[in-house]
Amino acid sequence: MEWGFIFFFNSVLLGVGLAMDAFSVSMANGLNEPEMKKGRMCGIAGVFAGFQALMPLTGWFCVKTVAQYFAVFERFIPWLALFLLAFIGGKMVMDGRKGESGESGHGLGFGALLVQGVATSIDALSVGFTIADYGWLKALAAAAVISAVTFVICMSGLVIGKKFGTKLSDKAQIFGGVILIVIGIEIFVRGIL
Repeated sequence: MEWGFIFFFNSVLLGVGLAMDAFSVSMANGLNEPEMKKGRMCGIAGVFAGFQALMPLTGWFCVKTVAQYFAVFERFIPWLALFLLAFIGGKMVMDGRKGESGESGHGLGFGALLVQGVATSIDALSVGFTIADYGWLKALAAAAVISAVTFVICMSGLVIGKKFGTKLSDKAQIFGGVILIVIGIEIFVRGIL
């Protein structure tokens, strides 16, 4: 594929498709922490954007070097995403049930954020197969576009989640946890079928 409009348009479409899980998780994070500051929002969206850029590049690298080993791992991706999101979502539901009424959501820890980043972007490894014919610079450019699109979409999810998190107050953490579990199930079902 040549550099030009079609290349960037395809990269934007890939970014939108890959960012949908991260968007939903961002909404759940906004629900969980309705008082979140803009700097923290940028940090969360940045982590998701970083993983959405890193995973396709990792997939591209695997195709170029160790494709036979990556093919074995690919069937475990839906299981891993389900486990990670169900674990975090279940913890949020349990913490929300233990919390006192009227208490606002707890902040997302850095470790949990990294797990969410991996869980929502692990399916992007397979994008490395679709960009396998790209050279290094083109693969890097595609990953940068995917990352930028993901950042914008995740910021939107955080804003939407914060708005509804304020309205839901004490139930927001439980609702956010349920959303993460549902996203994990959706990734699993989509990956298995």
